[in-house]
Amino acid sequence: MTESQSQPLSEHSSPLSEHSADVIVVGAGPAGSTTAYYLAKAGLDVLLLEKTAFPREKVCGDGLTPRATKQLVSMGIDISEEAGWLRNKGLRIIGGGVRLQLDWPELASYPDYGLVRKRDDFDEQLARQAQKAGARLYERCNVGAPIVDDRTGRITGVHAKLGDADSKEKREVTFHAPLVVAADGNSTRLSLAMGLHRREDRPMGVAVRTYFTSPRHEDDYLESWLELWDRRGPGEDRLLPGYGWIFGMGDGTSNVGLGVLNTSSSFKELDWREVLKAWCASMPADWGYTPENMTMPIRGAALPMAFNRQPHYTKGLLLVGDAGGMVNPFNGEGIAYAMESGQIAADVIVQAQARATPAQRELALQRYPKVLKDTYGGYYTLGRAFVKLIGNPKVMKIAAQRGLTHPMLMKFTLKMLANLTDPTGGDAMDRIINGLTKVAPRA
Repeated sequence: MTESQSQPLSEHSSPLSEHSADVIVVGAGPAGSTTAYYLAKAGLDVLLLEKTAFPREKVCGDGLTPRATKQLVSMGIDISEEAGWLRNKGLRIIGGGVRLQLDWPELASYPDYGLVRKRDDFDEQLARQAQKAGARLYERCNVGAPIVDDRTGRITGVHAKLGDADSKEKREVTFHAPLVVAADGNSTRLSLAMGLHRREDRPMGVAVRTYFTSPRHEDDYLESWLELWDRRGPGEDRLLPGYGWIFGMGDGTSNVGLGVLNTSSSFKELDWREVLKAWCASMPADWGYTPENMTMPIRGAALPMAFNRQPHYTKGLLLVGDAGGMVNPFNGEGIAYAMESGQIAADVIVQAQARATPAQRELALQRYPKVLKDTYGGYYTLGRAFVKLIGNPKVMKIAAQRGLTHPMLMKFTLKMLANLTDPTGGDAMDRIINGLTKVAPRA
């Protein structure tokens, strides 16, 4: 049997057995749950395996741009204020002594508002929506090694352990499917076990954040600080690397955090939790960003950017979201691209399922990396150039001082950084941005 002669996907919509399915999705974050949702909606039998139990925390800014909002609408999620979602009108940018408030652009392709929601609740909503569509969710399911066909090298399932992390009684199980989707985040042990390692030539970021009880909890705008100053003294104020954010959560708290890129010379040297503390200490006292008002410990997470793990399909395994390094290098946004890649992967799998022969199914599956590169490749290439530039705090300072005084330039920058344009029929800014992404190499 050749590699292209993969096992056919089942034509049954009912479960093949308790531990077998048409597709296994490992990880029930935004990427995995979105993939499982669209697969189940199309009638495929899907196993969605999540190592923790909901609700569970995830390090994130909790702010969603219109790109992510569009994905939630497509999945039928109730995003009303009555359902606990806080809407925002745009982005407030602070730097170079200037405060500029920019509304999200009015586009045919995306709504003109973003959302805020804590990740523990957000992720569970997506997972439950996938369940409603027919996906079979296993929580407390810790996936280990892949099951590989010795003859073909293809993944045919996974080994897993069921049970609480603290429990001594864990049940070992095997799950089988002709296709597996790795949605297991930046660490993606499944991808590593299949020989897919991180590309060192792609940018990596780190985000650290915490929550404070604060009067600034119902802001109509997401707030981004392009300069992080340590004003604790003695001596001159010190410009710290990275960018900061303040997102009101609408529940009496603010999500306050910072992101830094590995293009910064200080990336490996500094304790980023201490950098965040220093920045918070420089804030006005009445905002309440003080240790006694902190409601959660400072936590950090890696931001895998710009396709830093490839190929996105090989030997029966598809990578979605952070597992495939889908984070936008321009702004650190991951949720929108996790959900979009999940929808793309599901569409490719559904189309493959309808093919008559193993060779035809394999041909359809090989299309997945090509669609991703056509969709994001040029944009991510531009983003890689951008992060090299802003890794220097002095460059960021000059850009803030010069750029923020030109509202039209900043409107263009917002569209570029948030990847918000109309693909056809847009304005001049849209056409310039779309043109740049088309001519940039799709690596």
